[in-house]
This record gives sequence, C-alpha cells and structure tokens, in this order.
Amino acid sequence: MYSMNDKSRLYRYLPVGLSAALLALVAGCSNDTPRFEYIHMEGVELGYNMPYTPAIKVHSGKLVFVSGVTAAPVYHSHPHVPSEFDHLDFSAGAQATQTMENLRMAVEAAGGELTDVVHLNRFMVDQAADQDAINAAIAEAWGSDHRPASTSVEIPRLATDPRLLLEISAIAVVPD
Repeated sequence: MYSMNDKSRLYRYLPVGLSAALLALVAGCSNDTPRFEYIHMEGVELGYNMPYTPAIKVHSGKLVFVSGVTAAPVYHSHPHVPSEFDHLDFSAGAQATQTMENLRMAVEAAGGELTDVVHLNRFMVDQAADQDAINAAIAEAWGSDHRPASTSVEIPRLATDPRLLLEISAIAVVPD
C-alpha cells in the first residue's frame, strides 16, 4: 500500500513525468525521421540486383492494406464478365505495368504514393516464364531507390480472368 506521503509525491511528480514522456514522443516523431527504414542483415553484400528488401521497420505513419489488384480495371463486374477484359494487353510486362498503375492509384487514394508500399505479395501464374518481365516493370514503377519487402507465390489461376498472369496485394505506410 502507498502511504499518504507516497501518494502526494506521486501526484506531484506525475505531471513532470507525463510531460517528459510527451516531449520524448514528440521529439521521436519529428518530420526529419523517415517513416520507415530498410533493414539488411549484417555481413551481406548489397551489390545483388534484389527486387525486394528482406525487412522494413516502420517508425511512423498510417498502415494501408491494399486488396489484390491485377491489370483489370479495379472496379469491374462481379461475377466477372470476361468481355470487360478483352481490351487488355495480356503480355506479362504489360500486365505488370498496368497492375502497378492500379496499385499506385489505390495507394494515392489513401493519401500516399507508390514508394510508401512496404510489403508486396505477388501471385503469378507462371513464375518461370514471366518473372523477368514482371520484375522489370515493377522495378521501373518503384524507381531505383525503393524495394519493399515482398513474397512471390506461383498459383494455377487468378480468379478475375484466366488470361491474367499477375495479382499484387500490398501494405503501405502513408503519412499521418
């Protein structure tokens, strides 16, 4: 149990402690601190042409979870109507480019930009045949300085349309 003396001391110093905690929090959230940090393992050669980063540490911002997007228009009929997709270029590179554009639009609608994406899930129908074209289009969309953490999974078919080769879901950290 606390004595009356202990409680009065607690009440006297509590505002000072809370003020110090608040000051530390505000100082730690200054605008010059990046929202996230690329994490690499010690002793690893960074000269590889990696399409991803092993890990990303988030320091601040709001999380945005982006549903899977493909080269198809984000808003389309459900159940799916294949004729709505007949105008698409079904090559792997073109699909990856349009998929990244659809991802960009979703992240921008949430108040961010494409380089705010910190994690990516890539679902590919034929990874061996399409990975190089997909990686090239994705790398072009990111630019040379951004590589989110990512996972690639090969699947037998995408639900939207059997002609589609790639679907991407993502997590972004957008500014507060």
